[in-house]
Amino acid sequence: MAEYDVEVLYVSLDSVEKNAEFAASLKARIPVLSDPRGETAKRYGVLGFGGLYSKRWTFYIDESGILREIDKNVNPERAGQDIVAKLARLGFAKRSSSESMSGAARTRHETRERGR
Repeated sequence: MAEYDVEVLYVSLDSVEKNAEFAASLKARIPVLSDPRGETAKRYGVLGFGGLYSKRWTFYIDESGILREIDKNVNPERAGQDIVAKLARLGFAKRSSSESMSGAARTRHETRERGR
């Protein structure tokens, strides 16, 4: 997903503390936002039975704020691959080559470029 000029956010009904623990356990670089009262989940139509869980849906919202597509059949094992394929199909912009590099790789690249 790093090659695309997009922001990816996860939203969970869990508490901030529980989400922080979860993100740390996975060494996640994607923000996990907390919605413990389910207000955002309700607005997006993903609040499950009794408000005890949220449905795993992916919303593709472009830079103009237009909802381009909703994936209601998310497979957690393939979610990353599926998101990349969907971003390509929907024509989302890619980052420039130096933007999509990791911090260390970008620093090495920029240092090499300055040395030329």
